Amino acid sequence: MTRTFRSERTASLTQSYIRRMTRECDRVGGINLGQGVCDLPTPRSILEGAAEVILADKMSTYGKFEGIDPLREEIAKKARDFNKMPNVNADTNVVVTVGATGALTCVIQALFNPGEEFIIFEPYYGYHLNTMKVGGIIPKFVSLEPPNWQFTREMLEAQLTDKTRAIIFSTPTNPSGKVYTRDELQVIADFCNDHDLLAITDEIYEFIVSDGSEHISLASLPNMWDRTLTIGGFSKTFSITGWRLGYVIAPEIFAGPIGLVNDLFYVCAPTPLQYGVAMGLAQIPKEYYVEMSADYQKKRDVFCGALQEAGLTPHIPDGAYYVLADITRLGFDDDKEAAMHILETVGIASVPGSSFFASAIGKTVTRFCYAKDWDLLNQACERIVKLA
Repeated sequence: MTRTFRSERTASLTQSYIRRMTRECDRVGGINLGQGVCDLPTPRSILEGAAEVILADKMSTYGKFEGIDPLREEIAKKARDFNKMPNVNADTNVVVTVGATGALTCVIQALFNPGEEFIIFEPYYGYHLNTMKVGGIIPKFVSLEPPNWQFTREMLEAQLTDKTRAIIFSTPTNPSGKVYTRDELQVIADFCNDHDLLAITDEIYEFIVSDGSEHISLASLPNMWDRTLTIGGFSKTFSITGWRLGYVIAPEIFAGPIGLVNDLFYVCAPTPLQYGVAMGLAQIPKEYYVEMSADYQKKRDVFCGALQEAGLTPHIPDGAYYVLADITRLGFDDDKEAAMHILETVGIASVPGSSFFASAIGKTVTRFCYAKDWDLLNQACERIVKLA
């Protein structure tokens, strides 16, 4: 065979280092603090809701391509009550997708064309960048530096061209844990309004914030509902990463095409699992979210303390459940070598920082995930301090 079969869409892609480090961790029998697998207990009401529907064998067929009615209604209610988005309509503004990653795929394929540009903050989530590349979107990076990960309007303007169509970011952020303040979001809002851009926000960690930080949805700011595509999901909040349930909240003019692509690519998200989450959402008390966030803050403090003791200075996150740690003390020029050194020396898997950066900053850090039960996290702390 002489013909080369390789799509130009994937020619520049490589397998996620998150996945690779998970496999390397399995190989050495280590503790996986690399992939955000979130192996904490799932709320009982969600498990029982899904089990009830599955055992009844009445909901094992296709659902609506935009998602089942009860789940979209719960999402719309949360968007109004928690996210402070006015007038979110379950029928016209919500599309349930196959995970938050599937949501971004549908957004890009429905609304943008190859050759157009997104402004993207780094550190970025690798799946955001690669989904853009597969869609033919050209990234324009705004590099944020530790420990505060701050930006200015001038930094945004410097990346603007006549091909710019949107800005994309997550808050709370994977991997840095940055939670965008109202003032920072207002800078983004003004920029988008002044240049007629859309904003894509990934808010899947919305309930996981620390030290009094407040999660604010960009779509709740004045004049931003009409130009914001809010992506969310249930994987992180309820520890159901394998269920692959996400969603997009968008103005009707955008939700329609997004739903069309969702139908074309995925038909629908898993129907019985949607019912399980919808039934659980209706029963979970507000205290669950408060206690979950407080527990993650305690785990952050304990694990960051261990990193400090090991000489791997942590850039303390304000949200989500990841921490970027400075690895320069280990003496490696390459962050991948440093991450492998940590794994093979103390049996702790992390993700090399260059997985999240286009700039050289990535070579100086590695990412750890502390979404573990206390026994496993304490074991990880005992191991990591041995690097001192």
